[in-house]
Amino acid sequence: MIGSRHFSSRSYATLRRQCWLFAIGSSLFAIATIPGLPATTGAGLPNLLCFIGSWFFTTAAWMQLVLSGMPLRIGWYSAAVQFAGTILFNVSTGSALWAHAVKRERRLVWAPDALGSLAFLVSAVLGVVAVTAVVGIFELKSRDWQAEWINLLGCIAFGVSALGAFVTGSDVTVDAVLANVGTFIGALCFLAAALLVLPRQHHKDIQRS
Repeated sequence: MIGSRHFSSRSYATLRRQCWLFAIGSSLFAIATIPGLPATTGAGLPNLLCFIGSWFFTTAAWMQLVLSGMPLRIGWYSAAVQFAGTILFNVSTGSALWAHAVKRERRLVWAPDALGSLAFLVSAVLGVVAVTAVVGIFELKSRDWQAEWINLLGCIAFGVSALGAFVTGSDVTVDAVLANVGTFIGALCFLAAALLVLPRQHHKDIQRS
């Protein structure tokens, strides 16, 4: 296109942008699952917030994959699996926008949600392994170490949420409260992890390898 700038994924993807996108997406998930909100507003608003938040997650995960360094390294595998998980969340949250009104369609929401949660959990474990190889098994002073472990806790919470959101053969959710609380706690963990590694204003963006 005449007059257009050459697009470079590496020039667009920065750690600062990645962190803010994860933070915004996490905040939307947290707001959507504030205890008592779904019962007050109905499922429509929370589902919409989660759907929008999932796209912030996907964009951030894409940036993390771009910044993760050489393929086939642990950090790259972690980012790649996480990116796949965010796409599954796009599917599950998108389906929830209309499936909440049709009970039989809820299974289309749960399956990708469960797979996405599993992908996040695998990604988090790989992330912990990667950061441990760099800073050691126990290093409280490292923001990266703190962020990876908090992220792992968030992924576990998302996994618990997926278990609670399972839809039985009679179209009944196993534990809606557990599903919402798990997502809420997980989102807060993701928010904390994103803010922990957010570069300070006076520092340049640092690409994670």
